[in-house]
Amino acid sequence: MKIAVSGKGGVGKTLVSGTLASYYSQKGFKVMAIDADPSPNLALTLGIPVEEANKILPISENAKLLEEKTKTDYPGVFKLHFTVDDIIEENGMQSPYGVNLLVMGTVKSAGSGCACGANAVVRELLRHMIVDRDEIVVVDMEAGIEHMGRGTASQVDVMIVVADSSRKSLEIAKKLSTFAHQAGIQKVYVVGNRVRDPEEKELITNFTQNNNLPLLALIPYDDTVVKADRVGEAPLKYAETSESVKAIQQIAEKLLQERT
Repeated sequence: MKIAVSGKGGVGKTLVSGTLASYYSQKGFKVMAIDADPSPNLALTLGIPVEEANKILPISENAKLLEEKTKTDYPGVFKLHFTVDDIIEENGMQSPYGVNLLVMGTVKSAGSGCACGANAVVRELLRHMIVDRDEIVVVDMEAGIEHMGRGTASQVDVMIVVADSSRKSLEIAKKLSTFAHQAGIQKVYVVGNRVRDPEEKELITNFTQNNNLPLLALIPYDDTVVKADRVGEAPLKYAETSESVKAIQQIAEKLLQERT
């Protein structure tokens, strides 16, 4: 099963991605997590220390790979006609929970170019990969809607769109859901995050109902998860018994029940 997690920046999609991946690994699945956000921080959520995370060679910084595999004579046009079986071994790192992390990379400075080539590699990786019943891929997508235009997540089985109770994040969730269906993704679900009170629950529930958006779950706000982020610990380690973590684990189980 290939799962993409998307949403507006700051709504907690990386928390959902990392906790899903770690939970599935604990259950015995072979799990790959792909950090496809140009501002990558999934490693910390997976429990990989900063010092180790900095050693990961992102796809976007593997100049030889991009030069040989994607370059054409036309600016902004990339080609992909290669297999990607060896990319994981060369560019990945395993978390303490057994999750294999692959990082797309980031744009480090003005004028250094876009991440289109790296997005193309991730897209091809997802297209090429045959996932067995005991394997799960979780992709932490770039914040916002631009990645849908690149088709990065078009090869996944499920898209989870994370939103909080703010109108901006809910509107982006609506757009992402529409684009995901247009891209041919059959299973698209909204997950409400950081729900503090009945009013926020009602806001998210009413918006999804009024816009025919399947609401998979509501994740309650939990300060222990915030504290885990502050100290750079994986939520499963620092806040294992938190209500937020439990809610995400329940999401993981629902997805297992619904897979074909």
